[in-house]
Amino acid sequence: MPTIADVSAIPTAGGFYFDDKEAITRNATADGFSYTGQPVTDGFSRVRQPAEALSIVIELDNGRYGIGDCAAVQYSGFGGRDLFFDAQTHADLVESTLSDALVGRDAGNFTDNVAAIQDSTESGDPLHTAVRYGFSQALLAAAAEAHSTTMTEVILDEYGLSQTLEPVPIFTQTGDSRRRNAEKMILKGVPVLPHGLFNSAEKTGRGGERLLEYLSWLSDRVAELGAPGYEPVFHVDVYGTIGEIFGPPYGRPEVVEYFAALHEAAAPYTLQVESPIEADSRGEQITVLGALRDGLADAAVPVSIVADEWCNTYDDITAFVDADAVDVVQIKTPDLGELTKSIAAVQYCEGTGTDAYLGGSCAETDVSARVCTHVALATQPIQLLARPGMGVDEAYMIVQNEMTRTLNRIVTQDQQAALQ
Repeated sequence: MPTIADVSAIPTAGGFYFDDKEAITRNATADGFSYTGQPVTDGFSRVRQPAEALSIVIELDNGRYGIGDCAAVQYSGFGGRDLFFDAQTHADLVESTLSDALVGRDAGNFTDNVAAIQDSTESGDPLHTAVRYGFSQALLAAAAEAHSTTMTEVILDEYGLSQTLEPVPIFTQTGDSRRRNAEKMILKGVPVLPHGLFNSAEKTGRGGERLLEYLSWLSDRVAELGAPGYEPVFHVDVYGTIGEIFGPPYGRPEVVEYFAALHEAAAPYTLQVESPIEADSRGEQITVLGALRDGLADAAVPVSIVADEWCNTYDDITAFVDADAVDVVQIKTPDLGELTKSIAAVQYCEGTGTDAYLGGSCAETDVSARVCTHVALATQPIQLLARPGMGVDEAYMIVQNEMTRTLNRIVTQDQQAALQ
């Protein structure tokens, strides 16, 4: 089996931007595509700045290599997440300490090699989640090269998974071009749409009326533009704005009636609402979302609640699932760090009343998007976020094509084996 011969790190570009959400919440105002105002969160030099990434290249002693990208989410440092990710700062660490921990190891042992970097530190602190994320991608790609197989099959083999592989529904996001980009999604037949980026009370409507109007418009456009039989799931992210509009308690009739109106506006399509309320801690977030979910269940309002903020780590995800607080948890891969934790998180949801959504960020890269597609194929969550960027076409193409090629390769191999 090939061994790891060398590790290098190359600062590269992320797929979108890093935004100081705390500054946007407190004082910043939109200025075209930028923001005016002073940054608040450590690491930010301005409120919006280009996302950074760090490509990890793991070379094998047979001349092959695996690549992974260290990447962070758009709202770094917010809601319990790790701090702002500066790629150049981490490059030297990668090529010294982490390289020494891996060189000479069997490249085919994905989970063992990930475990070898988990105890590494930066000045005594745990490695940044972005570094652990990118390294685990590169180690997965290297294992696939070592075994001359797909990354999906590496995960299936190492975890002993035997489920039937099916295409995972892809979820795309519109950014602020929520009408034009939604129409792109409908024309392409995207299974889950549109995200919508309702990240201010102005966008949602001071009384929630703009979100209602948008869902009604979206339902009409699916009927007008969609192919026969096209029945997408509607998934909107409202960044806590519904909580801002109504205030606690969140299971009361006034709030439930608003969600019933959202359901009616989206009809006949299934509706999922992400982050309807944003709290100041994980415990409070679980409590308020659980109260909302209970109120909807008691009134038989079929709108699914999706957790995002304060649902960042494996322990966070298990806490939300154990509390039965939401219908869906977003497993935001950059926030969990090692891909092994994302895999474990999807598995933890199996057999519970909470579904797994393998998410991510617009600030990621083409490499991380492809690798996460393999994680989704092997673990079969209810949906997978297309990333990077906010342009729809590019992100959907990257994820859809990687999924299609991989499934075709695996099925073809199985067919050939059956004939032998």
